[in-house]
Amino acid sequence: MTEQNLLSKTLSNMAREARLQAGLTQEDVAERLDLHQEVYGRIERGSLLPSILTLRRLSLVLHVPADQLLGIVSAHPSALTHSPPSKRDSPQVKRLIRSVRELSASRLRTLSLLISHFRRRD
Repeated sequence: MTEQNLLSKTLSNMAREARLQAGLTQEDVAERLDLHQEVYGRIERGSLLPSILTLRRLSLVLHVPADQLLGIVSAHPSALTHSPPSKRDSPQVKRLIRSVRELSASRLRTLSLLISHFRRRD
């Protein structure tokens, strides 16, 4: 799955969950975003990524931070470079932390999206 497909899937799931928690219909959200209902439906189905402006408005309408809609883990990636592994961490966790520190920014974002996906499945 490409990074764009993963992002579309993450955004669609997060938007749908937030909309349902807010007790809104797709039509309600589309109207508040000044979008046609079909366009908003495509966002929720993961077949359309919104523009930055639409993402910002969606965040405001659903009362959900944009980073949450994008599936970005709340801990800033630089936090991993400053905190050493805990002595209580298993050897596997310590190896994982070392590996994560070596990832490029784009691969770190991809890993963050995957982690968000796995957390929702648990």
